[in-house]
Amino acid sequence: MHLVFIALGSNLGDRAANLQAAIEALEPEVHTLKCSPVYETPPWGYSDQPQFLNQVVEAETELSPVALLEHMKKIEVQLGRQETFRFGPRLIDLDIIYYDDEVIDSPPLIIPHPRLAERGVVLMPLADLAPDFRHPILGDSVSDLLSKVETLGIFRVPPEGCGELDE
Repeated sequence: MHLVFIALGSNLGDRAANLQAAIEALEPEVHTLKCSPVYETPPWGYSDQPQFLNQVVEAETELSPVALLEHMKKIEVQLGRQETFRFGPRLIDLDIIYYDDEVIDSPPLIIPHPRLAERGVVLMPLADLAPDFRHPILGDSVSDLLSKVETLGIFRVPPEGCGELDE
């Protein structure tokens, strides 16, 4: 089994329900171990759109990295995601953040996620799950990376469903 961290985001429709539906749809190919709290975050890259809800899940899978990406893209389509423009609004967005401690840079996949180190919207929920996990290229822990980014406007929302940490 491979340990993976997957980032989820939604800013259209019932955002919390979209996150929960995506987590449920990952099964059985991807077994969720823990879910971070959910965070409300400002849009990134294109600001004229609704706020996002973001979350990270820690999971196990036997899927290869490319098969995992394909599985996640199918889930996005099944849940109703429609392509718009880069950084535009989306019903659901799923990204592989880490796949074990592998480094992959070949189309169609880059792992660790290429913008991870600059994205508080991913680092905050990731730090709730794995603060000591080390970026396999940079060598910094998630906590270290988080201490270097802007987190203004990112707020934890009350837990519901898988938003509660399994402790």
